[in-house]
Amino acid sequence: MGIKCQAGEDGYHIPSNQNKDESHPRLILWDCQGKDAEECIYEFDTHFINEPSQSLVAFFNVHAGLEIEEEAVIRGVRGLFYEPEPLDHLPKGIEVIYKGELWLSRMTMSKYILRKRPFVPNHPKKASKVLSHREIEILSLICIGATNDEIAQELCISPHTVKSHIYNIFSKISVPNRLQAALWAGKNL
Repeated sequence: MGIKCQAGEDGYHIPSNQNKDESHPRLILWDCQGKDAEECIYEFDTHFINEPSQSLVAFFNVHAGLEIEEEAVIRGVRGLFYEPEPLDHLPKGIEVIYKGELWLSRMTMSKYILRKRPFVPNHPKKASKVLSHREIEILSLICIGATNDEIAQELCISPHTVKSHIYNIFSKISVPNRLQAALWAGKNL
C-alpha cells in the first residue's frame, strides 16, 4: 500500500507522528493478543489518551469471543481484526479504514445497530396494512443485510419460518428479491 510503518513496544512507546501527509492519516494497530476485554480497553484508554484525534485506530489479535466490539466502537476504534482471521484480511481492512469506513463484521454491525435502534412499530398505514408486525421486523433485518440464519437467530425462530415469512413478504409487496424488498421498504416503512 506504500504506507510507512513504525512499531512501538507498548502504549507508552507509540512513535510520534512524523508523517504530516494528510492523504494518509496515522493508523495505530492496537494489539489485544492474550488480553481480556477489560484489560485491552483499559490499556487502550490509559495509553491512548494523549494521541491526536485524527489518528485512526484498529484493534488486532482480538479473541473472537471477547465481545469488545461495542466498547471499542464507542472509543472511536475503526476496525477489529480477530486472531483466527486469514492474514490477507489485514491489508483489505486497512484500506477500508483509510477510506473512512469501519472494518467490522456484519454480525457485529447488525447487533450494534439493532441494539442502538430497536424496532419500533411506527409505520405508515400502507406498510402496516400490507405486512404483519413480524413481516415488518424481518423486512427491517433484510434491509440491513442480515442473512436468513441471522434473522432466525435474532428473532428466535427457525430458518424455515424465516423463509416462509420472506416468501410471503415478497408476494405481498410484489418484489422478486431482497434488493427490491429493501427498496420497497425505503419508500414504505
